[in-house]
Amino acid sequence: MLHRSSKYGLICITQPHHAWLSGQLARAWGNEQFGEFVPKQEVCFAAEQHDIGWLQWEQKPTLNPETGYPYKFTELPTEVHIDIWSTAKQLALPLGRYATLLVSLHGTGLYERFTSWQNSPKSAQIVQDFLNNEYAFQKQIIDTLQKDKYYAPYATPEVIERNQKLVATWDALSIILCVAKVGEQHITQVPTNNGTTTLKLTLVENKDNHFTLIMSPWAFQQSEIKLVYEGRLVRQAFSDETAMREALNSDCWLTLSTTLIPG
Repeated sequence: MLHRSSKYGLICITQPHHAWLSGQLARAWGNEQFGEFVPKQEVCFAAEQHDIGWLQWEQKPTLNPETGYPYKFTELPTEVHIDIWSTAKQLALPLGRYATLLVSLHGTGLYERFTSWQNSPKSAQIVQDFLNNEYAFQKQIIDTLQKDKYYAPYATPEVIERNQKLVATWDALSIILCVAKVGEQHITQVPTNNGTTTLKLTLVENKDNHFTLIMSPWAFQQSEIKLVYEGRLVRQAFSDETAMREALNSDCWLTLSTTLIPG
């Protein structure tokens, strides 16, 4: 779950909904500088489903007793986080091999980039076991794709790496939109036609829950991208998990929007 602070309370956005926002970004992505990506439908679908492993947890989110709110994705204990990511490939595989490969690669990529889990021997073992299992699964899927006449051109290390970086880019951009921290932020290692670049992003609040994001360099064909998504407003902290879940299931939905423009 992602959290957005507001003057009315805490806005909670589910991981699958944030992923859907990533998919919207993917489908609008690409221009002369940033190029196209292939296979487009499968990569967009992977972006849209990259947090499919969170579906079960988001139905019954757990309470962080230290904050009184549902756990943010960055707050969950390592073993819970690993359980979520370990189920992702099984949930995704019925939807297709290529998207599943990118979902799995996104999960392992998170643990490769963010390594606080190495500080605890117990966490380190849990994560290393997860990584080993995912690496074996990824190799198996890549082997089948490389034997497939249609998918073989998209199963080269270069194409897979580029698509993995794109999914990570859209994930990071969607998180910035959902959390809505006003000010300047950057996303590095963003694939372009001839290498990578860094996106400079400046978020400005227009009115309650409606923002403008100024992006440089601009990565879309259209001159403006309008995104609409949803969150749930929690007006108080909780000490009881059941009460928190009841509040999240009540009539607390908000429509959120962000307009992206070039800088």
